[in-house]
Amino acid sequence: MTRSKDDDGLRDTALSDKELTQALASTWSAQPGLWGALSTVDHKVIGRRYIATAFVFLALGGVLSLLMRLQLSQPEARFIGPDRYNQIFTMHGSNMMFLFAVPVMQAMAVYLVPLMVGTRNIAFPRLNAFSYWIYVAGGLLLWTAFIVDTGPDVGWFAYVPLSGPQYGVGKRADIWAQMITFTEVSALAIAVEIVVTVFKQRAPGMSLDRIPLFVWSMLVTSFLIILAMPAIMIASTSLILDRLVGTHFFNPAEGGDVLLWQHLFWFFGHPEVYIIFLPAVGMVSTIVATFTRRPVFGYLAMVMALVATGVLAFGLWVHHMFVAGLPRLGESFFTASSMAIAVPAGLQIFCWLATIWAGKPIFKTPFLFVIGFMVIFVIGGLTGVMVASVPFDTQVHDTYFVVAHFHYVLVGGAVFPLLGAIYYWFPKLTGKMMSETLGRWVFGLIFVGFNLTFFPMHILGLQGMPRRIYTYQPEMPWAGLNMFISLSAIVLAAGFLLFFIDAIRSARSGAVASANPWGASTLEWATASPPQPCNFARLPVVGSSEPLWAEAAAPPVAAGLRVDRRELLITSVVEGIPEARESSVGNSIWPLWAALATTLTLVWSIFSPWAVVWGSIPVAVSLIGWFWPKGVPEDES
Repeated sequence: MTRSKDDDGLRDTALSDKELTQALASTWSAQPGLWGALSTVDHKVIGRRYIATAFVFLALGGVLSLLMRLQLSQPEARFIGPDRYNQIFTMHGSNMMFLFAVPVMQAMAVYLVPLMVGTRNIAFPRLNAFSYWIYVAGGLLLWTAFIVDTGPDVGWFAYVPLSGPQYGVGKRADIWAQMITFTEVSALAIAVEIVVTVFKQRAPGMSLDRIPLFVWSMLVTSFLIILAMPAIMIASTSLILDRLVGTHFFNPAEGGDVLLWQHLFWFFGHPEVYIIFLPAVGMVSTIVATFTRRPVFGYLAMVMALVATGVLAFGLWVHHMFVAGLPRLGESFFTASSMAIAVPAGLQIFCWLATIWAGKPIFKTPFLFVIGFMVIFVIGGLTGVMVASVPFDTQVHDTYFVVAHFHYVLVGGAVFPLLGAIYYWFPKLTGKMMSETLGRWVFGLIFVGFNLTFFPMHILGLQGMPRRIYTYQPEMPWAGLNMFISLSAIVLAAGFLLFFIDAIRSARSGAVASANPWGASTLEWATASPPQPCNFARLPVVGSSEPLWAEAAAPPVAAGLRVDRRELLITSVVEGIPEARESSVGNSIWPLWAALATTLTLVWSIFSPWAVVWGSIPVAVSLIGWFWPKGVPEDES
């Protein structure tokens, strides 16, 4: 191991366990009070905030979906007018995709990945704090606009020319475009942090073939984000330039191209499905291993399936554009790609089934959600192969069949594993156990309510009911099924309401959890629940892909890190061999100021292009304050 820049100081080898814990708590803890809460860079605190905020947006998006179902429960209903319905429709999709689905998966990674790889904090912790404040600002912008009746009304996909200057009058589409900038900056920041944390901050001995599958899934997801999300940022920036500055990126009369928007949007939009799905795969793998008491069958095959899914995800975007009038040869290629990606997904399903078959399943609440995921995701996958066929997709593309497929893939493929993961990692997040009895009720209500709500939409689609409509005529044969779907949505909502009640009650007065209540095998359970500020008093040394099962007692530990300042262990990319000690930055208020300055600039730019000029001043000041040398080595890195 090489020496750090300043190698003089108190080290963990000189202290007893009790003395070490006290010293590290003093070094790594946040300041008390409001100032400490606003300036903390502890990945666990920020991760919990991310998760809680994302679930608030889930609840808000669920309320919007119930309002839409109320409007569609009867023909020619007048509960909601067409303009407000367009806002609700756009808000629901934008909220769920950009403010819940992607952020909540990354939030789980922010909290869990450093613990699972055995390090004391995430890479670039101040950037991590900045990403959270920017995410909150984007959500507040979107919902404030909706409250004052200026919510976006162009769909979560914002197709031009409807979202362009000719038809998108007012500031609604501008607000949508800037919300994209907020959320994608946040997502890109987290992706970079996860990649560096996984590659360079793993525990000694954690070679690439010993990384937990959840960590692998987040690593692949982070690369997807880094490669895909610049496309939507370019698209949204080009849109707002067309609207506010007078450029013509999407204006065919001036040499622009309407289809360019669809290509840019869906080049991001389809990988986004896997940005949401791949973390869920890692969650399922972790839960299956724990509740079958054996490692997941086919570790290498699972890792290769994750990588293959990430690669193939970039070859599918045009299957959203089969009715856009593209060349038939191109459509044939994307049909083949859309069907090929079912292969790694199917491989993962069979590996999980083999693990369950060979193990001794324990049917606790987290495992029930995994079983529900397998059932629902297989249905969504089968309909996905159906809509990958150009002739079939041409018939159902603008019908409720696609709405059903979309929700089966995203809710079944992501939300069910996520709920299972919350029940599974809730002790690690809070130190309390969620109720097993209520958990089974939650699973039952959500599973039944979901299938009763969304499966009939396949039938509505085959009967010809268009999507993206706010009402329909009485003579159409859709009224009965729509009423049934709307009533079923109440059952689904009841399940989520019970989940929130269980989570809040358990966090306040649930049974106290032990350090490893499930008997799991991964490193996050090698420390207290919830973990101490430094995560690990002594860094674990890994000799197996299932370290807590391989070691009968506690895993071996590494020594030699400073305790009087924040210090991390840097290891090699492939073998996890210790290479250096590196300082980790301390708490700082500057990420919050930088986020506020950036928010001011982006929101102001909706109303004046001069905001880019004048807004750069507070942004520059905040960044200078952020990076200005403080005289303390850990604050200069």
